[in-house]
Formats: sequence, C-alpha cells, structure tokens
Amino acid sequence: MSIEVRNIRKTFGTFAAVRDVSFTVGSGELVALLGPSGCGKTTLLRIIAGLEVQDSGTVLLSGEDASTQDVRARGVGFVFQHYALFRHMTVFDNVAFGLTVRPRSRRPDKAEISRRVHDLLKLVQLDYLHDRYPSQLSGGQRQRVALARALAVEPKVLLLDEPFGALDANVRRDLRRWLRRLHEEIKLTSVFVTHDQEEAFDLADRVIIMNRGQIEQDGRPDEVADQPKSPFVMNFVGNVNRFVGTAAAGRATFGPFTVDYPDAVDSTSRPAAGYARPHELEVSRNLTNGGLPARLVHVTPAGALVRLELLDDESRTIVVDLPRVQQEQEQFHAGERLSVIPRRLTIFLEE
Repeated sequence: MSIEVRNIRKTFGTFAAVRDVSFTVGSGELVALLGPSGCGKTTLLRIIAGLEVQDSGTVLLSGEDASTQDVRARGVGFVFQHYALFRHMTVFDNVAFGLTVRPRSRRPDKAEISRRVHDLLKLVQLDYLHDRYPSQLSGGQRQRVALARALAVEPKVLLLDEPFGALDANVRRDLRRWLRRLHEEIKLTSVFVTHDQEEAFDLADRVIIMNRGQIEQDGRPDEVADQPKSPFVMNFVGNVNRFVGTAAAGRATFGPFTVDYPDAVDSTSRPAAGYARPHELEVSRNLTNGGLPARLVHVTPAGALVRLELLDDESRTIVVDLPRVQQEQEQFHAGERLSVIPRRLTIFLEE
C-alpha cells in the first residue's frame, strides 16, 4: 500500500505544528521522518494514522482518500515509544489482543489466532517467552512484543513513533539491525519518526528532514548526507564546521582560502558560509600552505579515527577527524600550531 500526504496543515491554537506538508511513500518502502523536537513529525504521523485530524489537506492510502476514515478503517499498525503493553496480560495475550476484540463476524477462531500469534512471536524471535508478562521482559523484548501486536491485525501500513527512544544505545543498535532485516522480509509500507540521525540513516530507504512544521529535504540517506539543500540540514545531520566568508564572481573566500563557487554569478560581494564535516578537513604543520592557522587543544581517540579539536585565532572551535594511522605517523599533540585546509566545502549564501 502506498501513502500520499497532500498539503497537510495542523495548528494547535496559534501554533502551526504542520504547515502544508506533502510527500509520498511507495508500497513496501521504509521512510524516516527525522527532525528536532517540536518540528511536527509526530503530529504528522498521528494524522496519517487517524489519531489526529488535520485542519486541511488530504491523506491517501493506495490512492483512496482516507481523511474521513477512523483508525480501524485505515488498516494501520501503530507502535509507540513506550510499548503500551497490557501489564496484566501475557506476551501471547498482548499480541492476540487486536484479534480477540474484533467483531464476531471478523474474528478468527481460537486455533487461527493461536497460529497467527505464535508465527508472529517466531518472527520477532520471542516465541519461547509467550507465557511471560511484560514486567519479566527487557526493554528490547517489550518493544518487539509491541511490534508483533501491531503486525497481528495484518495492517496495510506500519507507523512507528520513536520506537527505540526509551532504550539504551546498544539495544537500539541491535533492534535497528533486526527491524531492517524484518522489513526486508515482510516489505510492509512503513513510516517511523525519530530525532536520532544514526537511526534514520541506518534504517530508512528514504529520509524526510523536518523543521518548524515543514520539509527541509526529502531523499535517500546518501543524498541527504552528501548533498544537503539548506544550512539547517547541514547543521542537523552530523557534526559540521562552519566558516564565515563572502562570495562574488564565481569565487567564495573564507579567511586565507578561496574556492570556486559558480552560484555567485555577479561581482557583488555577499555573505556566505562554508561547511565542512570533520573528515573533510586536513591539517598540516606547514603554516605557509594557505590554510587557516589554529592551535590544537585536544586529541581524542575514537575507534578507527582520532578527533582533533582546534581553536582558530578568533577562538572558534574546529573539529577534524583523522585516520588513526595518520595520527600515529604525524603525532600531532596539544599546543601545536597547525594549518587547516578543507578538502571539500558546502557553501550557502546567507541572507
């Protein structure tokens, strides 16, 4: 089933939570809504589910207008951040709940419910815990039970709101891998909300970046990471260094270095900002190579990388990631004066 969101708008009093948002999710696609708290992503997810009613706009499921349908009619499975499991019910009964409360005419018989629940528990690798209660499970196990319960009613669409937000980092990482494998197996059209960039880029086929109720960028994870369309996306997605300068006549200048910038078509000088990820910077002891001079203040090992923290002559922080083997060869140490040169800059003109 495909999802199409057309010009959705939602306000709470004078606050515009979602402002004329449109996008599509293809059948079998896994899409992340990524953004800071308060950007409108959860409100938008709840509108797709039918848990909130938009002020204007349309939600289409498989091309049909679902805007006036309630949650049950939409055939949506919803997974919440805090599990929302029934504490007095076993794992089996929690997963079976959505089937047992169906009207008699649509309710499977007990044997079919049992078969479906055990199949789902095997799918989420928890069949051996079918008779346990939620209090006897770990956080990761409870979240998998919540997912099985959402899948039990055979939804046409799966919506997940910060599904791993209440879990510690290692459990989140394991569950991300597990959910990605599960999605590749069942290919259920899915949308999940997160503020965790690593989670979105690790899981999603497509990432939609939201800010202040609007979409900043919509694209594949590699497109969003490598070709950010706005300073907000550049700053939000990963660590970044910002250099202040000017642009004119096809060139942009940032302190001692100048780079080609074809977007500056006329000779009028305009303020510009150049952005570089820590791995896009190089450092050298050669202070006459046209780079930006800076003092190294801290060296931090970070797995296969070593992170250098420097301060330029105006006390602005610059962060550089080097391969560990390079640091072992160069032996950069705190207190040194180094030259910083970007291998790549992403430039935006400023208002």
